Amino acid sequence: MAERFSDQEFVENVVRAIVNHPDDVRAERTVDERGVLITLHIHPEDMGYVIGREGQTARALRTLLRIVGAKNNARVNLKIFEPEGSRGPRPRPMSSGGSAPHASDLDPVQL
Repeated sequence: MAERFSDQEFVENVVRAIVNHPDDVRAERTVDERGVLITLHIHPEDMGYVIGREGQTARALRTLLRIVGAKNNARVNLKIFEPEGSRGPRPRPMSSGGSAPHASDLDPVQL
């Protein structure tokens, strides 16, 4: 029979497989009235690997984690810890249907 992992072990094992600093992967598990919260701590250089392009990898991790939680009748959420002073989210590019940027919004070199 297959070995069953806890939700915390599941996240740690999957993330260790995709990062460059697997020894720095640590997950904290807390339970409250809203369910289980897994807080993932990783090396700052590995943040891009875990989040993925446009958040696709993080979204996939959360989906898989919810499935693992559902098997154990628990509502599980994932929070990726971002150290203070780290780079925040980048601004999203304008959609093709948007208006052109105003001249005051452009870098002086582009004028």
